[in-house]
Parts: sequence; structure tokens; C-alpha cells
Amino acid sequence: MLTMKWFSCLAVAGLFIGSAGAADILVVEEIVAKVNGDIITRGEIERTRRQLEAELRAQQNLTGVRLQTAVQERDKDILRERIDQLLLVQKGKEMSVNVDSELSRYMADLQRKFNIADPDKFQAFVREQTGLPYEDYKAEQKNAMVTQRVIRDQVGRSINIPREEMRKYYDAHKEEFVRQERVFLRQILVSTEGKTPEGVAAAEKKAKDLSARAKKGEKFPEMARDNSDASTAQQGGDMGTWQKGQLRKEFEDMLWDKPRGFVTEPIKVAEGFMILKVDEHTKEGQAAYEEVEPEITDKFYSQQFQPKIRDFLTKLRQDAFLEIKPGWVDSGAAPGKDTAWQDPAQLKPETITKDQVSMKSHPKKLFKLVPVPGTKTAASGTSSSK
Repeated sequence: MLTMKWFSCLAVAGLFIGSAGAADILVVEEIVAKVNGDIITRGEIERTRRQLEAELRAQQNLTGVRLQTAVQERDKDILRERIDQLLLVQKGKEMSVNVDSELSRYMADLQRKFNIADPDKFQAFVREQTGLPYEDYKAEQKNAMVTQRVIRDQVGRSINIPREEMRKYYDAHKEEFVRQERVFLRQILVSTEGKTPEGVAAAEKKAKDLSARAKKGEKFPEMARDNSDASTAQQGGDMGTWQKGQLRKEFEDMLWDKPRGFVTEPIKVAEGFMILKVDEHTKEGQAAYEEVEPEITDKFYSQQFQPKIRDFLTKLRQDAFLEIKPGWVDSGAAPGKDTAWQDPAQLKPETITKDQVSMKSHPKKLFKLVPVPGTKTAASGTSSSK
């Protein structure tokens, strides 16, 4: 997202261009909403709409009428979401939220994931993949991190889920927690592709070292993020859930009877050396309450979380200076909040009659009766010397 200051500069530039000659006016950007001094432009809305369409096409494989319907359904909330983000980022500034170190780690991890050591080439890669200037992409990621921190601090901590309510839910819905036997796996891959025999030997040594560290209790997701060459690295090596018969036979024979926390020795595969960890192993049958308590907690948390977020954002709107241009609708508007657009070009100068001017001039005479600081007598309006 382009910074608001950048857009403000463009708006000012547009004013100067307009004053240079009415016959050759260049409209740089159209402001559609003002939020506590920051702005949202038509260009931002249109770019968000294009991104949404691309995501729906790629992630849900939508095309034609189905794609248009899905975009239209989500389109009505785009302005709301832009206002939401600005309000949360502004709240983050008010709270002095600092995510600089988190952002630096994220960008470094991204650069390492795509194996681009040269900073200039990495910035060009980001522009190519996102369609955004590198600094704007970083700004968007920073804003996302700030909003998550604000929501966690201001909303998440207010959610309280009594354990007795979760237990009641489990007792009333036991059929939801009948399980097939399955394992949850994580992986680390040390690639040997394109390496010399010496490089392969070094990769095997690295894999053995990582396996030993994992067996000693080092956090596997962080190790995968920092060392794995697999596409799952940024997800902490998460390979998902596997049922009997879904894994390669040699992996299944190696893992199926192992408990949670088991870590393999490096396994030679075509791509290199793989280390697997059993992150969880659930047995077939009725799952015990203790086993599914985190799942029930997530269910209750989700039910309360979204309404509380909307309540919080409504309160931020009520306290905000917010103007929305005619023709645009905030689907998250606070009830009773005046968001009428004030166009400076349409403001009329205040008029005043001669009698009102005369009345306003009278108080000036009272100034003569006000004592001059440091004296006990009023100033008379004349001076004398003794």
C-alpha cells in the first residue's frame, strides 16, 4: 500500500498542476475517504479489487460468472476493510507498537526461502511477484503485523472461555470427536540438487546435526524455517495429516507405531536428506476430552472473536474523524456516526451585517478598563510623564 504521505504529495502536486492552466488539468488520484488525517483513494480500492480477483481465480479456480459473482460479493466490503486497517494501524501507533524486528526477520526469511542473496535482485523479485514497489510491499507487511498485534492485545485478551462450557460441548457432541488413526508430520529437507560429491557429504553432515538437535528438544518449526529447503519451510515444515495407507510405505513402516515427538535420522531421498518428526499421533476411536480440548477452545474462540473484533472497530469508528465521499459505502459504519463528506470547494464564506460588525467592535473598548500587568490602575489610553 502506498503511504498516505505519498498520496498527499500527489494531491498537492495535482493542485499546482490545476492552477497552472485550466485547459490542461491532470487528475492524479481521487480521495474517497478520510480517516483521522489519512486517506483512502480510488486507486487503492481498484488495486485491492484486482488482487481479490486474482486470489479467487488462483485459490478457488473460479472463472466466468462464478468469478464475477464472488468478486461482487466481496467487493462491497473492500472500503470497510481499508478503513479497518487504517484505524488499527493508527491505534498501533497510539499504543507505540513496534514490529520492526519482526518485519526484518520476515523479509530475511523470505529472501532466504527464495535463495536470492543479492539485495537488489531480491527487491526486483518482490516487485515482479507482487506488482508493488519493494518499500510499499514492506509497508503492507508491517501494517498487517501491527493490526495483528493490536487485535491480539485489545480483543484477544478479553475473551474468556470457561472450561466447564467446553466440557459440556464435548459431552454433547462426542460424535464430532471420533477419530481415525492418523499422524501429523513436519519435515526438514537438506537439498543435494546440483551439488558435487563434497557438497552432498556436507549436506548429509548438516542433516545429521539437525536431526540430533531436534531429538534433544530444539524447536522443530523454527529449525525447519531456518534450515529446510522444502516448500514447507515457512510453515515450520508442516506436512499436514496422514491416514493409514497415504504415506509412502517406507515412511509408514518407519513412523506409524511411533509416539508424538519422534524424530527420524536423515532419510536419503531423490531431492536430498529428509528429517521427519511426528508432531501428533491420534489413535482410532473416541478421542479423550484432553486430546481435543485445544480444538474445542479454537471453536469457542472463533465464535467470540469475530463479533468482538467488529465491536472494537465500531468503537474506533465512533471516536474517529471519518469522511466518506458520496457514492461510496462503509459496510462497517458505526450507527449514528456522521461521515458526511465536507468538500472545501463548496464551503461558503461567513457573511455578517454592518450591525454585527458594530456590535463586535464594542468589546475592544473594554480593553481600556483592564489593569496593565504590574500596576494597580487601569490604563487610560493616554500617557503622561512626571
